[in-house]
Amino acid sequence: MKSAIKTVLLSLLAATSISASALGVGDQAPDFILQGTDGKSYSLSQFKDKEAVVIAWFPKAYTSGCTIECKSLAQNGNLLKDLEVTYFMASFDPIEENTAFASEFEADFPLLSDPSKEVASAYDVLAIYGLPKRHTFYIGKDGKILFIDTAVKPATSAEDMAAKLKELGIPSRQAS
Repeated sequence: MKSAIKTVLLSLLAATSISASALGVGDQAPDFILQGTDGKSYSLSQFKDKEAVVIAWFPKAYTSGCTIECKSLAQNGNLLKDLEVTYFMASFDPIEENTAFASEFEADFPLLSDPSKEVASAYDVLAIYGLPKRHTFYIGKDGKILFIDTAVKPATSAEDMAAKLKELGIPSRQAS
């Protein structure tokens, strides 16, 4: 009996410490270096003081919701391109799989691959079932988290992102 109680208490302690370290609005977003489907590597720090960044974590390429979300961003990305933001989708899928996925659904934005799950762990999106949670992080020019969407609607992802970015005060790009 004491062993069972000890196990429960240790589990509760572990759960508490995990949630205590979860990222929140106002926190500095963890930097990363991840390979994109366009052949480039991306880091959060390369956008510091230049523009906002959106990272839309998705569970797995070619699954229903992820395909719908990718199509939404590919077909309605014009809503985002007018704003001072760079946006990505990110998963644990190998770069080859994400590249094929992006190509098939004509994604004109990079999908990032995190096969080591290190960046996902830093962003606290590791789900108990072994895939990333469908969470979208909105990060300001200063590298701080502006908003975390944990209720992403894949079919309206682009529209929802554009609306949230405007709500957060992300300006339109200046004509050159």
